[in-house]
Amino acid sequence: AQLVESGGGLVQPGGSLKLSCVVSGIPFDFYAMAWYRQGPGKQREFVARITSGAQETNYADSLEGRFTISRDNAKKSVYLEMFGLRPEDTAVYYCNAARYMTSYWGKGTLVTVSS
Repeated sequence: AQLVESGGGLVQPGGSLKLSCVVSGIPFDFYAMAWYRQGPGKQREFVARITSGAQETNYADSLEGRFTISRDNAKKSVYLEMFGLRPEDTAVYYCNAARYMTSYWGKGTLVTVSS
């Protein structure tokens, strides 16, 4: 499997960014997709998850409704729209595909929130 994230970069506090993850090598439609992040000096943490058919989404409580996860099964892609970005959102954001006991990870895309 290959998971390739993109869309990261430098953004000012209060700004917005949309991350994308394109998946290949696995039947994308059968996998729940998620975003995780790892800030400097921190452990990797859960950000958001969406079920295979997009029926359900879950978010980390700490996000306070600022992020939205979505997916396009035809494009084998998952997205993370981020609004009201804060310096504490600075992290490498990782895409994850999971089904039963199988899990795949991308290499991450760096988001830096700074003025």
